[in-house]
Amino acid sequence: MALLRPSPYHIGRLFHWHAERRRQTVVHLDRPLDVVPDGGTVYDGAALAGTVTRLAGCLYAAGLRAGDRVVVAKDNHFDMPLLAAAAARIGALPVMIAPIASAETVRALIGRAQPTLLVAGTRLLASAREAGVALVPAGVRTIAVGSPVGDLPAGTLTLDDLRGGAPAPVRIGGADEPMISTHTSGTTGVPKLVLHSANTAIGRFPARMERCFLPFLTTRHSDVTAAAVSFAHIRVMAWTASQLKMAPRGLVAISDPALPVVERMLAEHRPTTLEAMPNMFQRWEALAERRPELFGRVRLFVSTFDAVHPRTLRTMLNASGRRFPVWGWGLGQSEVTGITVNLFTRRTVRPGARPDRCTTGWPAASVRIRVVDPVTGRRQPRGRRGLLLIATRARCLTYLGEDGRYRAKLDGRWWNTGDLAERAAFGRIRLLDREVDMLPGHSCLELESILLDRLPTATDVTVLALPGGPPVPVLCMQDDRLDAREWREAVRGLPELAAPRLVPWDDIPRTATWKVRRLALQEQVLGTSRTPGTGRWT
Repeated sequence: MALLRPSPYHIGRLFHWHAERRRQTVVHLDRPLDVVPDGGTVYDGAALAGTVTRLAGCLYAAGLRAGDRVVVAKDNHFDMPLLAAAAARIGALPVMIAPIASAETVRALIGRAQPTLLVAGTRLLASAREAGVALVPAGVRTIAVGSPVGDLPAGTLTLDDLRGGAPAPVRIGGADEPMISTHTSGTTGVPKLVLHSANTAIGRFPARMERCFLPFLTTRHSDVTAAAVSFAHIRVMAWTASQLKMAPRGLVAISDPALPVVERMLAEHRPTTLEAMPNMFQRWEALAERRPELFGRVRLFVSTFDAVHPRTLRTMLNASGRRFPVWGWGLGQSEVTGITVNLFTRRTVRPGARPDRCTTGWPAASVRIRVVDPVTGRRQPRGRRGLLLIATRARCLTYLGEDGRYRAKLDGRWWNTGDLAERAAFGRIRLLDREVDMLPGHSCLELESILLDRLPTATDVTVLALPGGPPVPVLCMQDDRLDAREWREAVRGLPELAAPRLVPWDDIPRTATWKVRRLALQEQVLGTSRTPGTGRWT
């Protein structure tokens, strides 16, 4: 009997492997790809593979060769993994940069990457021109993608200039060789460029869990799977591999998480599984309450990256028309992929449930965890907070341009996540805060969950810890108003809090993964960047 053909996990092979399978998925986009503006919004397996082949040809025609680096910095869309696959197929290293408002920050990342080619979105090029920022030094070629936004810098190429050449040679790298670099969220400053191999990004546990059949948790061929995520993030490489392996009936890629776009896409496709970043789900609560039928077929909600609040889970799970919808939560980090996981139901997040229920999980498959004293490094007993260290074979290779910073976070095989946590019953781990943002004796995350539950009209709550004073709650309210009596009731029984500050949702500084940039928010609202934590492991 012939051996089964193994599923590949190198991004350069992935789309072509999927196109050869009998069972395929069909991708539905919220708008045409920036790299194929006239290509429509529906792609089957053959069209995806063909797009990767043609993009590889364009990159090769622009001078990209095996061993080179190419930076991809453009608007969020599903063509980010396609461009990554095209570069990796040549044998080059794609360095993916999500939309970042600061052209200076993008230039700093490009400087660390030292590419031979830049693929840049037209909006980024326009903002860099307005800021007077040269993104790349002389000699680095630039390819512009996206709708025209003003004049392009002199010498800039477009994909139309490069199409029609000979196919690029295929040089797929080894499973343990550098395959892709993406960046961290950058909540505390300039993000770090994280370098992964095919094994660390996709091939090993916990990423492989999604390609194994697990009841409730993995994609079925009958599913319509929708995702609104940062398509430049390392999470998307594992997600793309798992979805092409499991081949749902439809794959809905939402590049713009704004309410009108999400409402239109969910109305058109009615997903059965839905993944988004925690703060996106939080933003969609009003949509779930106004039009619950859009979420009526969802059997599985998925959120990764960060903590998620009970009110958000409760709202989404209650909007589902399924008898037993579930929420799969994973705490992850760009450097090590998955850390802890948990599964929530309507019962586990019912009103009155513990507010820290949704920040507690079990170690992910093949991940070992320690909680240690930040000063002595000794392991902490159950119930006592400490730094969260993990050991995993999915750890990244290094930080591009910052290897010393990477090594400083290692202690043998143990990786310092920079998170504070504590051990709970039955081997679970409870996330408390980032060390740099910590609230001594309490948890900002827990206080935020409590306040969101007690303030129904709050769309977001961020508690900022300050040295030498009470923490400051920053509130986003639906009508930008807060009744004094309502606030007194909300803080009853809680630790002392400073007077709340009201900030509109759109004025909150966020990362590409919608995390709140707490230090930037603190400087914006309070005029200081002092924190109780050291920030040593950021």
